[in-house]
Amino acid sequence: MSRINYEHPADQIVRYMKRIYDYGMTTTSGGNLSILDENGDMWISPSGVDKGTLTPADIMCVKADGTIIGKHKPSCEYPFHQGIYKARPEARAVVHAHPPMLVAWSLAKIVPGMSIIPGAKDIVEAPGMAGYGCPGSQILGDKIQAEFAKGYKALLLENHGAVVCGTSLADAFRRFETYDYTARIASNANLLGGINNLSDNEIAEALTDRNGTFTQVAPTQPGVEEVAIRKTICDMTRRAYRQKLFTCADGTCAIRTKDGFIMTSKNADRGDIQPDELIAVKGTEYSGDMGLENNTWLVKKIFDEQPELNALIFAHPAAMTAYGAARVTFDTRLIPESYLLLREMPAFDFGTDFRTPEKITQTISPRMPVVLVKNDFILTAGANLLQALDRLEVAEYSAQGAITASKLGDLKLMGDDAIQDIITAFNLIP
Repeated sequence: MSRINYEHPADQIVRYMKRIYDYGMTTTSGGNLSILDENGDMWISPSGVDKGTLTPADIMCVKADGTIIGKHKPSCEYPFHQGIYKARPEARAVVHAHPPMLVAWSLAKIVPGMSIIPGAKDIVEAPGMAGYGCPGSQILGDKIQAEFAKGYKALLLENHGAVVCGTSLADAFRRFETYDYTARIASNANLLGGINNLSDNEIAEALTDRNGTFTQVAPTQPGVEEVAIRKTICDMTRRAYRQKLFTCADGTCAIRTKDGFIMTSKNADRGDIQPDELIAVKGTEYSGDMGLENNTWLVKKIFDEQPELNALIFAHPAAMTAYGAARVTFDTRLIPESYLLLREMPAFDFGTDFRTPEKITQTISPRMPVVLVKNDFILTAGANLLQALDRLEVAEYSAQGAITASKLGDLKLMGDDAIQDIITAFNLIP
């Protein structure tokens, strides 16, 4: 369900530029955002102003007749923004920045594919590549406009960065962040030995709606217990986003309630999720107007079959997901913490969750609280959401460490005696 946006374009640009800067996707001087309003006027970030401290008063307006309004100069790259709007009449926002990973791909002149996990291609579609041109030049503007005219919504810019368009700034930011995040997964998978991409049929199968048994009902006034649960989910979801374990468009948190469960919704921004944007499920009825996540049916099935689990997290963190995409076994015997929290962490083939879901629901448990599905997600579980988040953090940080260590030399894993000591010392389930 789309919601009316009452935020002024200048305020939107400031807010999203701060998110891009805070997330490490641009520098003080790099990147520019724009919004095309209903009058054909383009609001755009200024040239030569600190991207980390922008205010609405800093945002420039380039009127439809070419008049420039504001106390600064508009970004020197505003001509290519105008070119994108001409090439894509449905576009109402453009995001351009220089995140290190997308810059790396642009230096290699390789466009990272979006078929590494199901959701990425659905959001980014197939990105293209625009040849090099001097920033602010007509040559660069013409090259970018020509590529967008071919139907692309996202481009890599040779020796420069990336640019995307969207029907709103929220839509464009969602596409840009997903593009960068997926590029990081792809880079890690390459370091591990290579990417195994999904076919279009596999992606379509994974994205098939399996929530047909659920019926939407009107929400009721929540009691204090539900209010507390909603706050916990929002706090942990935003925290996972800040830790770069979620993107704004991706990541599931769910908590069991006495008569069902509450979880994140499909269309909520994970970086700014609010309690009224969650979904409450009781039996086969749900309330909430932000859409059911594709895995809602699986969350219900796990809670139904594993009564000792009270919280679940599904995520696609860049290092751990790369192990699944590279089809390389991740061994948890790295450090005591990794084995203690992850245990053996079995990995299942892509599609196991929807083809033979019982393999997932019968495995995820207090004894086996973390599983990986190749080319898709890591699932962590716990007695509470903090425990599930802790396991997710440990999994991702361990994967990052293992990828780095593999470039330094052979991994030296803990031996059987060390593992048995951990099991005994911490009274783990055998």
